[in-house]
This record gives sequence, C-alpha cells and structure tokens, in this order.
Amino acid sequence: MPKREMEVLTPQMYYVLLVLHQPMHGYEIMNEITKITNGEITVGAGSLYTLLPKFEKECYIQLVKVENNKKIYQITNLGKKKLQKEKERMLKQISLLDQIGG
Repeated sequence: MPKREMEVLTPQMYYVLLVLHQPMHGYEIMNEITKITNGEITVGAGSLYTLLPKFEKECYIQLVKVENNKKIYQITNLGKKKLQKEKERMLKQISLLDQIGG
C-alpha cells in the first residue's frame, strides 16, 4: 500500500519546514519561527517534538547530526516540494478571496 502524504499543513507545520532550510535543533526552530513571524506563530515544545518524527517519517526532514544530545534537522528535497505545493495552495485561496471581494 503506497504511503499517503500529509494533506494540508497547519501554519505551525509550514513554518517548521520553512525554517529548516538550514540545520537546526528544536529550540532553535521554535525561536526562529517566533522571530520570523514577529510572534504571530509560535510552536510549543510538545507540538514540535510530535511533529519532527512525523516529518522525518514522511521524509520531509532528515536528521543531519546529533550534537550535545541535540538532534539537528534539515529539510529534504521532498520537504521543499511539499512547501512549494502548500504555497501554491495558499496562493489559490488568496486568489479566490480576491475574486469574491474578501
């Protein structure tokens, strides 16, 4: 049975993938998301440490090294494709809103 990919990403999921264009560990991921969204999006430790193994299983991210007991992850090419698909989906939604005067 083929593996079914995650459908739509939540904002938190989207930003986790987005910041992993460079290798980071969990605490850095949480801080970077807060920083780039000016505090509008936050990802708590519980959510993040649930997401990371899921993303790794989906091959969206990979463990690149373990340093001082911290797992450092980076986005994969498949993860980049997922981000691009999600961006296109969001742009379609914005276009629809524009059409109906939202």
